[in-house]
Amino acid sequence: QVQLVESGGGLVQGGGSLRLSCAASGRTLSGYTMGWFRQSPGKEREFVAVISWRGGGTDYADPVKGRFTISRDNAKTTVYLQMNSLKTEDTAKYYCASRILGTVSSNQYDYDYWGQGTQVTVSS
Repeated sequence: QVQLVESGGGLVQGGGSLRLSCAASGRTLSGYTMGWFRQSPGKEREFVAVISWRGGGTDYADPVKGRFTISRDNAKTTVYLQMNSLKTEDTAKYYCASRILGTVSSNQYDYDYWGQGTQVTVSS
């Protein structure tokens, strides 16, 4: 199986930036799609961004377009989420997920493995 470990979360002022990392290990990630999701208390988990390891395609949720950038380092088997111009509504626990088969997807149920998450808190 695949193990995913997120890091880089923390407390930041509105308008600031954070860079999240997702380190993958275990089964090879060749051809795997990697995604970021987030969830805040009392709300459902929502899609944030996705990237394909082999194809290089990306997609973003409307609320983060123009502010967040997803990328990957194949040699390090690591996926990143650069978050700029952060808003208080971005406050949530951010999860990294991997999809074994298929192309990029915004549907959380298409993903097979999940990390434990990293907390991002944006103050006013």
